[in-house]
Amino acid sequence: MTETSVSVLHEIEMTAQADDGLALAGTLTLPAGPGPHPAVLCLPGSGRIDRDSNAGRLRMNLGRPLATTLAQHGIASLRYDRRGVGATQGDWREVGFLDNRADAAAALRAMRAHPEIRPHAVGVLGHSEGAVHAAWLAAHTDISAVVLLAGYARPGEEAVQWQLAQLADSLPRMVRPLLRRFAARQLTRLKAADTTRVAGMRINAQWWREQLAYDPRPDLARINTPALAITGEKDIQVDPADLEVIANLAKAEVRRIPDLTHVLRRDPGPASMRSYRRLLSEPVDAALLTNVTQWLLTQLR
Repeated sequence: MTETSVSVLHEIEMTAQADDGLALAGTLTLPAGPGPHPAVLCLPGSGRIDRDSNAGRLRMNLGRPLATTLAQHGIASLRYDRRGVGATQGDWREVGFLDNRADAAAALRAMRAHPEIRPHAVGVLGHSEGAVHAAWLAAHTDISAVVLLAGYARPGEEAVQWQLAQLADSLPRMVRPLLRRFAARQLTRLKAADTTRVAGMRINAQWWREQLAYDPRPDLARINTPALAITGEKDIQVDPADLEVIANLAKAEVRRIPDLTHVLRRDPGPASMRSYRRLLSEPVDAALLTNVTQWLLTQLR
């Protein structure tokens, strides 16, 4: 682990060593005042995602507002760049779903070992794919709390099929059968091939194959630590009904937030991915960040 202090912002640029020796570059954000502090590992969604949950032009800008809110309430946090993104080396197209999980475990170990962190007051918060990895960490490691933002609770292939159905329903009726047939063909190819292209674009078939095969329910059932699961009523990438499964399996507190979308902004209009560009020009829902932080405060003592 290496680090460079930028204490004006109470931030430390640090690296966590992955299992294969790769340095995962990240930011440890600390509250004001002396440590050690309780801390949360923040895990982003899927794709070419950096420490702030940004992927090229798709900029969620979740990392810094979340870290700031946590620090204002006395909780430190670590967020990091995925492989092949930002300051972390590698090729993100060659990183599997299970590789992302292993890297999350390595980042958790590094955060826990930092002298500014209280090792027995550590939690994990994940969004989308990150929520699935957070649930695995809660089932297989010793943490004090876990927060699942927009996490699914069904086999990956079923989760993707549900998402595709929501996308199809948002398109003109005559186009829907074409999209469904195209999606079915591509899922078949992804499950069978090591590398492939979709609509002429190179994609990460290993990630897709592992994600489609993974069923989070056995790990959810192994969670004994306090858990909070939140999904927006307007989420069309993860079925809000999965909250009931999470509540039953993980004994989690669940919240289904009116008008909240998958990108963690509220939208009073019809749920549609076509609204994402407009929504992402606005900040992450502040009430969501505050409520999550207040719940974590009750757990990380």
